[in-house]
Amino acid sequence: MEELSRKERRKLLREQKKSEKQNQKVFVNLKKLFITLFGCLVIGFFGFKVYKWATAPVPTVSGVSVEAKDDDWIKGNKDASITLIEYSDFQCPACKTYAPMIKKLSEEYKDNIKVVYRHYPLPQHKNAKAAAYGAEAAGKQGKFWEMHDLLFEKQEEWSNEGDITEKLSIFAESLGLNKDEWRADYESQEVKDAVNADVTLANMINLSSTPTFLLNGEKITIRNYEDIKSKVEEKLKSN
Repeated sequence: MEELSRKERRKLLREQKKSEKQNQKVFVNLKKLFITLFGCLVIGFFGFKVYKWATAPVPTVSGVSVEAKDDDWIKGNKDASITLIEYSDFQCPACKTYAPMIKKLSEEYKDNIKVVYRHYPLPQHKNAKAAAYGAEAAGKQGKFWEMHDLLFEKQEEWSNEGDITEKLSIFAESLGLNKDEWRADYESQEVKDAVNADVTLANMINLSSTPTFLLNGEKITIRNYEDIKSKVEEKLKSN
């Protein structure tokens, strides 16, 4: 085999280096192109998510908006795309049965769902409206959900009594609330208006029983915990 001269070897080396630079340049350009395309995909994906959220239709029932409001009692992630609204009555035995189930759901899916409680004290439950006032008044001191749980837990203790104001006051004290402030709020028109606003909206969407659940604006029936859990999972997959 004929040995290359020094001049030929230098020429060959220059050509090899030139080829390597060209290959490196192609690689760098491909890398930049890949990064750009990947960035576009990421921006497009999140942009679509934001667009989908921003343009999503407002949940309605019977043509009436039922989306969560800033002054609603909310558990979970207030920015979640899944909303479970419960219209409930503190004197309703069925509502008491569902209360632990909804509480468990709000804890298990706290990052993915907002659970909204709205009052719908039924006329046949003589103490339901007073209990709703008591919970609203507790909410003025940041203890709505604590009073909510206590009212259901001790439902048998107050549901068949006459005037339950004193019983509710004892509950408020047990939660560490200022009794005088609680009593003033309990008797205030502001608290009564808050409860009545929920009732008015419930009547506008033709509710007639408790508990009634709306999942992203759609009335649903819940048989047990696994049932509501599966419905939430379906919504999560579709988002």
